[in-house]
Amino acid sequence: MVEAPTSRVWVGRLIFLAIALVLIFARLLPLDTRPPIWAAPDWLLAATLAWVVRRPDYAPVFVIAGLFLLTDILFQRPPGLVAALVVILTEMLRARALSIRDMPLALEWGWVATGIIGVTLLDRLVQTVVMTPQAPLGLTLIQMIMTIIFYPLVVAIAHFIFGVTRPALGQVDNRGHRL
Repeated sequence: MVEAPTSRVWVGRLIFLAIALVLIFARLLPLDTRPPIWAAPDWLLAATLAWVVRRPDYAPVFVIAGLFLLTDILFQRPPGLVAALVVILTEMLRARALSIRDMPLALEWGWVATGIIGVTLLDRLVQTVVMTPQAPLGLTLIQMIMTIIFYPLVVAIAHFIFGVTRPALGQVDNRGHRL
């Protein structure tokens, strides 16, 4: 029988959802109307990956799918493409969460960087095959590199401000279930 998640897990999920919605809203703000010459990191992707690697139970797959589908629609991307790629990436990382738990940050960063590169290149490839208008390649690559570079900062913020830490080996919740 499946037990209900504890209140700490629900608070972690609500914090993740609130941060994601704030990041989406901030990206929608019209702060500069000139064409961009550089691309900011994809903060939502970095935060999602940090949450999934550190505490997979705080970022359920249906929330990730819904958030990235919402971003596809709001940012006028092909609906579902980035959402599907991110769901695949997060589920691959979630499946490796136990092995990543023991890795130092540098190796975790490498796994996440490989995933970000894969998502970016697959998104670009699919959009090229179906001849969808795309952002310039340089901006896409800059955003990918910036997201990879700022991932440790996102992990630090998640750890020190929001308390998203890797569960220790043998750690259990208040019902005695392993984390």
